[in-house]
Amino acid sequence: MSQQSPLFHKASAEVIDFHRFFEAWYDAATADKTDFGRCERTFGQAFHMIPPTGRIFDRTETIELIRANRASFHGDFSIEISDICARFETADMIVLTYVEAQTRAGKYSRRQASALFTASSSAPNGVEWQHLHETWLQMPDN
Repeated sequence: MSQQSPLFHKASAEVIDFHRFFEAWYDAATADKTDFGRCERTFGQAFHMIPPTGRIFDRTETIELIRANRASFHGDFSIEISDICARFETADMIVLTYVEAQTRAGKYSRRQASALFTASSSAPNGVEWQHLHETWLQMPDN
């Protein structure tokens, strides 16, 4: 497994680019110009997400959750991604871990994420999200 493999580069770019999508989609100033289809194209059909709350969301529930949060912030939402690392890789599948730091209306939080991607020529950046699991490193400030 090499941190420099083409699949690692595609999945790393997807993590960063998808979180830029969230920043644009969740901001009232940019939501109207943001292509929601990008979100729908990035998840595999069997996608599941486990956020820090522990609830399991399937693909449809995840998409609806993201859609419902459209324009919910006013220039006060940002995400920083760091420490992207490959943990397992085959020719067409990779597991990455990364740290996601969010600022939401002045409240700061950090979460550790692990994500499974598979190669897909039709998906943004050439990979589909298949599974995402997040856990708190720092819960939101009160």
